[in-house]
Formats: sequence, C-alpha cells, structure tokens
Amino acid sequence: MLLDRRDSQGWVLKALREAGNALLSELYSLDEERLCRRPEEGEWCLKEIAAHMRDAEELALRQMQSIAEGAPRLPAWDTDLLPMERDYLSGDAEEILIQFGGLRRQTTELLWSLDEEQWHESGHHPYRGEVTIGQVAHELAQHDLEHLWHVRQLKYQLGAVRVRRDDEWR
Repeated sequence: MLLDRRDSQGWVLKALREAGNALLSELYSLDEERLCRRPEEGEWCLKEIAAHMRDAEELALRQMQSIAEGAPRLPAWDTDLLPMERDYLSGDAEEILIQFGGLRRQTTELLWSLDEEQWHESGHHPYRGEVTIGQVAHELAQHDLEHLWHVRQLKYQLGAVRVRRDDEWR
C-alpha cells in the first residue's frame, strides 16, 4: 500500500507495525539474565519495558474498542503501578512478547477496519476528557518510538549489541 503524506491514519498504522516489530526483534533473542539486568538501581530492565509495552497496548486497545463500540466512558488504569502489581520480573519473557504481539495484531486489525470518520469518534477519558481513536493510536505509536529508543540504548549499555567498526563486527 502506498501512503499519501496527507494520510495520517496510514502513517500511524505504518509506525505501529514497524515499531512493534522492531521492539519484538530487539528483545526476542536476549537471555533472561540480560533481560533482567538493570542499568542502575531503580531503572527499568528490558523485561519490565516489554511488560509495560504489553500493558500499554492492552489499555490502548480497550480504549479504542470502547470508542468504536460507542461506550461513553473509557477504561483507564495507571500503567506505572503495574510493574509491582503484576510482578513483571517473575513473568516469562517469551510469553510477554507473545502477548504484546497478539495485542498489537488486534490493535492494527481494529484500526484497519475503521474508516476516516470512525478515526475521529471519541470517548470520555476520566482524566483527559474527550479523546478520539486517532489520538489514542497516535499516542501509542509515539509511545512505541520512545521505548524502542530506550530498549536500544539499554541494550548498548548492557553490551547486547554488536557494533560495526572499520568493516569488522565487535
């Protein structure tokens, strides 16, 4: 599909697909020790980032589904409290990534099914007021990019990235 630069929905869908796939590929091959290593005390490890991404995806999907179904109020929860409540570190990393991938498929399937008018339908968020499906989707794509950058920086700090220098891999 060719995207028109004026097609904001197409760009959001492209960003969601590419960033979601990139996140999965960055994390899938890492061992448990690297996934759980914190760069510094109090900072998130890669496994916690993956679980956070899964939970953020679930919330965004539920919000967009609620709007699409005409629900007057959107679900909301504090994704910053979930690492302790859901004990991210004890979760199975592969299962977390599988869940994220499944939720992302559901999100993109929902978004692909909507016409332009439906992207502008809104629901009432308890803290933010009226939000549209398009806003939720755009914010989710932005959230992906922020955490993709974070994952890549953390992998580099942990020595989990091979760097090419002078035509050699080190």
